[in-house]
Amino acid sequence: MTVDKAGRIVWHDLFTTDRQRAMAFYKRVAGWNYKTERATDFAWGGGEQDFVLALSGDEAGAGFVEVPPELRRGWVAYVEVHDVDATAAHAAKLGGTIVRQPFEVPGVGRNALLRDPLGALVGTSLSRHNFPAPQRQFGVEVYLSDATTFPEAFYAQLFNWKLASLGLEPLGAAAVVGPSGEDVAVHLSAKPPNGEQAIWIPSLRVHHAETALRDAEELGAISFSNVPSESAQQYSALLRDPDGASLCLQTA
Repeated sequence: MTVDKAGRIVWHDLFTTDRQRAMAFYKRVAGWNYKTERATDFAWGGGEQDFVLALSGDEAGAGFVEVPPELRRGWVAYVEVHDVDATAAHAAKLGGTIVRQPFEVPGVGRNALLRDPLGALVGTSLSRHNFPAPQRQFGVEVYLSDATTFPEAFYAQLFNWKLASLGLEPLGAAAVVGPSGEDVAVHLSAKPPNGEQAIWIPSLRVHHAETALRDAEELGAISFSNVPSESAQQYSALLRDPDGASLCLQTA
């Protein structure tokens, strides 16, 4: 890691069964554009394959991947760490599980996929480049669980994340704060729509949330919950895209 981004979310992957449909959906809803790169040693499946980068302007913060057999469709966020292998081993000792052992992404860095003690999927990353953490495409992540408590000890030891009050405790909401004091996520106590106990959901930054929500629903997305917000000026909604991936719309 050439730039210290430890504890920050530095990338998102969308695992989808229909990449072309996903590209059309997010282009209309979030205004993203795309760049296709040819990987000679593709990290998801090996061999030579195309990898689609999703961009906001000239900033790339996400990739679209045809679903590997061992993973269900949906979004995965990657958190920067100093040592992917040590973090994965430590996660297993803390009650998490290793979904995919640490692996190399040629020209990018080293990753691993984990599940926390409640079953939420999260990635880790050790970047081998100087690009800053993306800021345009994604806002504060949403951690949705049917548990009343966030697995704070797990994330505190892995990423140095802590909980802070949002003043919304009656609604089951609390902030998750990163090591630099920035808000990384908000924890909401509600049942995830996919039958799991817990799930990480990315927040897409959009200019007009009501328009984005209308566009998303016209394309087949389903709204399943409103997200409590500190600010009356910020409109947020939880959706499932046409392929079943959960996402949140957040006014930029």
